[in-house]
Amino acid sequence: MSVVFLNGSFVERDDAQVSAFDAGTQHGVGLFETMLGLSEGGARIVGLRDHMERLATSARELSLSEDLNVDALGDAALETVKRSGLERSRVRMTVTGGDLNLLQSRGETNARPTVLIDAQPATAYPEAMFERGVMATIATARANPLDPTASHKTLNYWWRLRELQSAAGKGGGEALVFDVTNHLAGGCVSNAIAIKGEVAMTPIVRGEERSGGVPSPVLPGVTRGMALGWLEDLGHEVQRRMLTVDDVLDADELVLTNSGFGVLPVVRVEAQQIGSGEPGAVGRALIERWREATV
Repeated sequence: MSVVFLNGSFVERDDAQVSAFDAGTQHGVGLFETMLGLSEGGARIVGLRDHMERLATSARELSLSEDLNVDALGDAALETVKRSGLERSRVRMTVTGGDLNLLQSRGETNARPTVLIDAQPATAYPEAMFERGVMATIATARANPLDPTASHKTLNYWWRLRELQSAAGKGGGEALVFDVTNHLAGGCVSNAIAIKGEVAMTPIVRGEERSGGVPSPVLPGVTRGMALGWLEDLGHEVQRRMLTVDDVLDADELVLTNSGFGVLPVVRVEAQQIGSGEPGAVGRALIERWREATV
């Protein structure tokens, strides 16, 4: 069953319509969260609170809304999962600027954003991706730390999807994005963690920068946060720092994280093999932790 929550009500898919003058359509003004919904034993969403807090923070920092009701939004998302009847669902929450002409708003924050939530069957990733690992390409586009929207999950995802499509055309499972100083930002739709010995290294994300330093263009991933906690539980030292291409290519293991596939091992970057060329023990342990958390 396809269910859609739109501005306070559940409607049929074909009736889920927004204004042609919505700021999301007119100006690309909006944010979204993609989450994993589970229904066995009662509806739940993995990392729901973290997703909602990240959404509210982005809405506030980008002047979309000062006071998103994250409790109500979370409840609506859970009800969407429940009504979908799906055991595993891909839950998408989109919040736009609403019916607003930014050219006439004179900087005022819209108090009535459009809220859309839908649940679709979760993407079924081939088991071979996790057993054998994937190849990642190097994206042509670069993340810009001076772009105030770069570390937020905005509707401007076109460039990321183009890079992902390009990677798929070359047989890759993801494309690694570097910033304008050639430091790793992550994947197009994922965060990255490199393993070297007992050390886990990951790019600095928004909120982890040093006081007065350059802002990070990297999204603080919810699954990344879970994975870093698991790594610490496993006895690994976690370093949040700027990573070069050499750090990536010299790593024993490289894994990517997001709320769709969870933890994905990368065994090759372009023509360069990573580590043994097979998913390593750390990556496999993280995959197991993710699966335990999502049953």
